[in-house]
Amino acid sequence: MQYSKLGSSNLSVSRVCLGSMTWGSQNVQKDADEQIEYALAQGINFIDTAEMYAIPPTIKTYGRTEEIIGDWISHHPERRSEFILATKITGPGLPYIRSGAPLSAEGIFAAVDASLARLQSDYIDLYQLHWPNRTTPHFSKHHPGTVTFSDIDGAEHSNQMLEVLQALDECIKAGKIRHYGLSDDTPWGINEYINLSEKHQLARAVSIQNEFSLLHAKDWPYLIENCIHQDIAYLPWSPLATGALTGKYLNGARPEGARWSFATQRHGLFRDTGLVNQAVSEYLNVAQKHQLTPAQLALAWCDQVDGVTSTIIGATSMPQLKENLSAFELSLSDEVLKDVNSVFRQFPAPF
Repeated sequence: MQYSKLGSSNLSVSRVCLGSMTWGSQNVQKDADEQIEYALAQGINFIDTAEMYAIPPTIKTYGRTEEIIGDWISHHPERRSEFILATKITGPGLPYIRSGAPLSAEGIFAAVDASLARLQSDYIDLYQLHWPNRTTPHFSKHHPGTVTFSDIDGAEHSNQMLEVLQALDECIKAGKIRHYGLSDDTPWGINEYINLSEKHQLARAVSIQNEFSLLHAKDWPYLIENCIHQDIAYLPWSPLATGALTGKYLNGARPEGARWSFATQRHGLFRDTGLVNQAVSEYLNVAQKHQLTPAQLALAWCDQVDGVTSTIIGATSMPQLKENLSAFELSLSDEVLKDVNSVFRQFPAPF
């Protein structure tokens, strides 16, 4: 396993981060325990969760994933120091979480304490803002024209961000969290937090966690270049494009228990388009040509993008987890990358 520095922090994290959002919905405690044990044995020292999990988010499953991780920690307290634990505070918009209110100092203090209790840990290594107050729920759920930035009062949001930053700084000084990061945010969000931290001598953001894959690469080059020069760790989530890049959803297929099967049942799926299917089919051809599994191709590509610090992967079964981890032992050749880039130019933004 290889490791990278987590932004401007003094933490070293594995190039693979174990995601956990299905624990408590598609996976039970036993599954999670097995995944954690296996991941640690493979050298993974980075686990990501959120107060909102399990996914899909519901009032019934709210906080369940943190509780599952907490159960494991309670049975292995001596191993807590073996891994970097990241969690997230939910942004505005969900009525059953702080009445859907925007992020605030009061909300952060309450959420940090609640997460610590569920996780059965004295500290959180990386505390992330799941999405900003500026949009509900977050940017990846919107299209051009559905968010009008000119109607957003930048000064008002800057004041909210300062309040949030001061609360995070207080939590760091209290020893409840070690570092903080962003999620589902933009270059403006990154830079405004950095500017505020420098102006007011407060803790600096060390990371951002955004969606990134061959089907959803909007952060390259603009946000990723920003991360490199501002020493912000870039943590891609959904590198398999919610499983689409494995090919399991082609031709309208909906495997039982798969994420798109859940999504379609609950609220439809705007990403299931002909363009996506065409792109996935082409990537499958590239994988077959070079004797790789589709998951290995997509994950190895993500890992090799300059600026990526650690890629968040999740799995609902141990065979999936083992296949996904095998991708990080690969180095894609120039020939493979040439074929990948050829498809990418044809389908630069199908999601």
